[in-house]
Amino acid sequence: MVTEQQRKARQKLVLDHFHNEVRQDWDDVLATFPHPHYELVATMTVHDGNSDVRKYYLNTRVAFPDQNHEIIALRHSDDAVIVEFWLMGTHLGPLGKIPPTGNRFRVRMTAFFIFDETETLVCERVYFDTLSMLKQLIGGLDLKNPKNWLLAIRCFKGLLAMSGDTPAPALTQTPPPTFSD
Repeated sequence: MVTEQQRKARQKLVLDHFHNEVRQDWDDVLATFPHPHYELVATMTVHDGNSDVRKYYLNTRVAFPDQNHEIIALRHSDDAVIVEFWLMGTHLGPLGKIPPTGNRFRVRMTAFFIFDETETLVCERVYFDTLSMLKQLIGGLDLKNPKNWLLAIRCFKGLLAMSGDTPAPALTQTPPPTFSD
């Protein structure tokens, strides 16, 4: 069982992590992990190691320079802190191969901050609905206006190009748990 002291320490680390992400203080965010590791289940991507995670941060802030969040709830489990939150931002730069639309998004997400037996943060695993985000970013284009047709086509082509990416094996080849009686 997790002690109250462990819960408080984990919660502080997770809240500092969130706060530093909004401030875009990547050194402080990365200091919360000895080995940064993100798993984005919705996109089937893994970002592993300091340079890969920094690149992920950079790419998401190019796409959404004003990205921020509102925490909805925070829960503790034996090996994780689970945070439900709204992620928000304005699409002002490319998101992968999807060109910027200028539209805002607000998507409900859940992140599992997973700790090992030494109380070290080893992974942030994020779940969200990509369709909700894409509906707001691309679906928000006024297709009655011919000026938006080319952008809509470019967005569709970008989506198609990204849909062919190979899922990260760590997210598709998971061993089943062993349950004890």
